Amino acid sequence: MQWLRRVPQIVLGIALVYAGLGHLTTSRLEFQAQVPTVLQDYADFVVLASGVLEILLGIGLIILWGYRTQIGLLVGIFFVAVFWGNISQYVNGVDAFGLNNDRARFTRLLFQPLLVAWALGSTGAWREIRAFVELHLKS
Repeated sequence: MQWLRRVPQIVLGIALVYAGLGHLTTSRLEFQAQVPTVLQDYADFVVLASGVLEILLGIGLIILWGYRTQIGLLVGIFFVAVFWGNISQYVNGVDAFGLNNDRARFTRLLFQPLLVAWALGSTGAWREIRAFVELHLKS
């Protein structure tokens, strides 16, 4: 039954590796469209760097089970960091990944907190964060 608890974490890891490979290959231009305007001069670098990071985080989720809470926290932070690009896509009305109207782009924004929750919940990081907060609130 231990492996069953790993399934959501492994699925998230596979999704991250897949998305990261897309950053480096077939979806590179689509991802560049999501880079905030302040970083547009470095859009290709941002996409490549975030793609490599996504691949590494995904591999970590899949094979580094002993570090799952730490990697889960890093994945959660990563999802929060890239949320800026999703907001930029919505605010600037940029079409990418089939998100070709404001409603679709806004709906996409609602899914980012779910990704953060998935990363923290599937790895036990949320439980560790709660324990840390409770310990320090008692002090």
